[in-house]
Amino acid sequence: MRQHPIPPVTEPLQFRAIGIVRGTYCPIEPAIVTRGNLVGADGSSIDAVLLGRVLSLVKRHLSLEDEHLWVVYPRSRDDQKLHLQVVGVWEPRTLASDDPDLPDHLPEGDGFFSVRGELIFTKPESGDVVIKIRQLPRADGSRPQPFKLQLKGSISMEHLRHFLDLRVRLQGELLHIEHWEVIAPMPQRSDRRGGASKKPKRH
Repeated sequence: MRQHPIPPVTEPLQFRAIGIVRGTYCPIEPAIVTRGNLVGADGSSIDAVLLGRVLSLVKRHLSLEDEHLWVVYPRSRDDQKLHLQVVGVWEPRTLASDDPDLPDHLPEGDGFFSVRGELIFTKPESGDVVIKIRQLPRADGSRPQPFKLQLKGSISMEHLRHFLDLRVRLQGELLHIEHWEVIAPMPQRSDRRGGASKKPKRH
């Protein structure tokens, strides 16, 4: 079993936005489990949906009345409010019968997010940052649209159009930057005459 819910980075320019949030998942209605809110111990409530195989875990192994450590993909709504796509749960003592000694807590602590993408907006005086994240093509070959993630923090405008690696912490209902690192300038896009440059990997 993997030792951490957030996989290691495998490419220098690997896009991603993934995090771990401890809280109680509350469906909006008993009959609609897929949509709800993640409620933290501090009383914060964030709009969320359950995706994929986590649904079967919830139905077979987890009590929604209890607090869990959820693996999530963050998104920013049009109104800039945070939205979470729940893709897993980190609870080895419950779910990993082959390794019951694997701890449920993580060294980064609760509310940790790994965000990697292009800095497309920054306003240091107000602490507003926007990171653009590209996604891998789907299994059917279609290409999802890039999405923009709203963060709170201070990054100089000189780093616009650069690829950044950021460590982010959920505080209440906002994502705050704890540390950031410039990886490289973003590669130039292909021009209309056919000239092309190497594009970054998407994961």
